[in-house]
Amino acid sequence: MLSHYLKEYRWSNVFKMIRNLRSKPRICTNTFDQHLVVITGATSGIGFATAKKYASRGADLLFINRNEQKSELLCETLKGEYNTNCSYFLADFMKLSDIHAVAEKLSGLDRNIDVLIHNAGIYNTRRILTDDHLEAVFQTNYLSTFILNYSLIEKFRNQSSGRILFVNSEAYRFAAFGLDLDDLSWKRNRYSGIKSYGAAKLAQLLSMLKLNECFQETGVTINAMHPGNVQTNSGQNNGIVYRYFKKILLDRNSQPVDFAAEALYYLGVSDEVAKSSGKFYNLTTEEEPAPPALDKAAAEKLWDISLELGGFHGKK
Repeated sequence: MLSHYLKEYRWSNVFKMIRNLRSKPRICTNTFDQHLVVITGATSGIGFATAKKYASRGADLLFINRNEQKSELLCETLKGEYNTNCSYFLADFMKLSDIHAVAEKLSGLDRNIDVLIHNAGIYNTRRILTDDHLEAVFQTNYLSTFILNYSLIEKFRNQSSGRILFVNSEAYRFAAFGLDLDDLSWKRNRYSGIKSYGAAKLAQLLSMLKLNECFQETGVTINAMHPGNVQTNSGQNNGIVYRYFKKILLDRNSQPVDFAAEALYYLGVSDEVAKSSGKFYNLTTEEEPAPPALDKAAAEKLWDISLELGGFHGKK
């Protein structure tokens, strides 16, 4: 696998990515009155900014968050500022049972989901296992999105419309030689925060290949985007050394979180990308993914593993 990917890498791809890191998002001025937007992890950071952006343009909002008090405050804020129709479901993505419960609720909604934004995620500098015996970053950042998307395939197909968006990251490139599909919980390989985070984001992109096939000719699109270097609370659960490093180095050159919100609004609403699907965007600039993210054989294997880990028992 190592030599296979090395042969496919091109320096031009890397240079384009570096140039794109300086880009700004395109702006969509369309309104989105009474369209339903579902956002995971919306109580802070990118999720919060994105919720405000969609609320300001007339959307109805449904959040999937862990914290009830923060969710109540968020809805009260948006209702007060924008007269937004706002509700929420509670789910802890560290628990597979919570993910399945909220997936069932979403599947049973009596209205279309116009935009589904997968934003919730964590960054750990040390290996932590969930109660489901899975590595926490893999379960929270990837497997939760797989379970939600897989559970909603029929709903989206029946809608014949809708946009699914991953808040992904250029950090998927740190999984430069692909996923070790036999060690997704990092039992054998040496764990690091950036490697586990990159692997989870790569897994999202591989699942996008399969989901894009599922939605062919349906009017449903699925895309991923890098939100730029924006300042968020991600990683605050880690030790003082990481928090200091993030504050001094990462956050110093960061952009306003509104950059990411503008990009997510554009990708969710703009007519210019209405038919775009299976694409990776650096904010709103389309970008060719690195070779491991285009590996269809790995995507097939990951799909089967995800069905098993997600409790779907061999369903295709």
